[in-house]
Amino acid sequence: MHSVARIEAVEVRRLTLPLVAPFHTSRGIEHERPLAVVRVVTSAEEGWGECAALGEPTYTSEYADGAAHVLADRLAPRLTGTAVAAADVTRALAPVRGHPMAKAALEMAVLDAELRATGRSLAERLGATVDRVPSGIALGLDASLDDVAAAVDAGYRRVKLKIAPGHDLDVVAAVRARWPELPLQVDANGAYTLDDVELLAALDRFGLLLIEQPLAEDDLDGHAQLARHVRTPICLDESITSAAAAADAIARGACSVVNIKPGRVGGYLEAVRVHDVCRAAGVPVWCGGMLESGLARAANLALAALPGFTIPGDLSPSARWYAEDLTEPITLEHGCLRVPTGPGIGVRPRADALARFGTSLVTVR
Repeated sequence: MHSVARIEAVEVRRLTLPLVAPFHTSRGIEHERPLAVVRVVTSAEEGWGECAALGEPTYTSEYADGAAHVLADRLAPRLTGTAVAAADVTRALAPVRGHPMAKAALEMAVLDAELRATGRSLAERLGATVDRVPSGIALGLDASLDDVAAAVDAGYRRVKLKIAPGHDLDVVAAVRARWPELPLQVDANGAYTLDDVELLAALDRFGLLLIEQPLAEDDLDGHAQLARHVRTPICLDESITSAAAAADAIARGACSVVNIKPGRVGGYLEAVRVHDVCRAAGVPVWCGGMLESGLARAANLALAALPGFTIPGDLSPSARWYAEDLTEPITLEHGCLRVPTGPGIGVRPRADALARFGTSLVTVR
């Protein structure tokens, strides 16, 4: 065990942030962003963490209300009163099975507090090599050509289109016809099956960066078969739950690109291990998005500054989702976002935003 500050208390906050516009995927429509946010208070500092779980258990089995309950009742009590380093949080929480997004939020908060106490940034801790990262945008199933035009005009370096059966080839064809050189990718959120091989192969003619998660998350063999029939790189998202899962998927030929989401893999430290596995195998990675507030968005920027992140991620500015963010807004500069350099994750939530958007607070001592 490392010599670290004692964790005196953990606050679990529930908040609801209104989205500037609904976001439509093959799994449903998001109108607002329910959040579970944690604050860890140590004998030396405080640290903030954000849970990636959405309002409904449609992306994974975790959802914001359930994650808040697990954090307050099952996870936080395992840390309070102990001196635990961020590197040891996963081990300390291991007796509780599953709940990687809730665990990731706690690890993020402990990391933030630990780094603030020493004046070190998360970017430095994770191994960042650049001071800004290119910004990509994810557009929902209801996106129009005008929405794509607005994204291009705003300077986004890459556009991602959501697709689903019956809403695919024609949509991509229209975008590609108007923007022949636009870096473009599609995301199916597992909406297709191997019966759709010919349809998915027809996407090859559009010169896409990748097809993200075309099949079900547990169908690695199916993805490997699909990869043999299409030229467009297959990227996995929901299927990648750890560095070991990434290594397995790559070995099977199920993907040639990986989307890394820290919440999905259980935290930023495991996300770095996924990055390292992929980089060693020559597999490019990019950072996915979960409609984060400025807290997790800042931390994601630190992660995306690692050298293996060679494809623009879903790292849009605050204004893409929120008229008012929890933190000071993260802004787009010439198609890029600055990597925070301050101690810890480099940002803190605004007290007025916590008060305005907060719905509940539980303190575990």
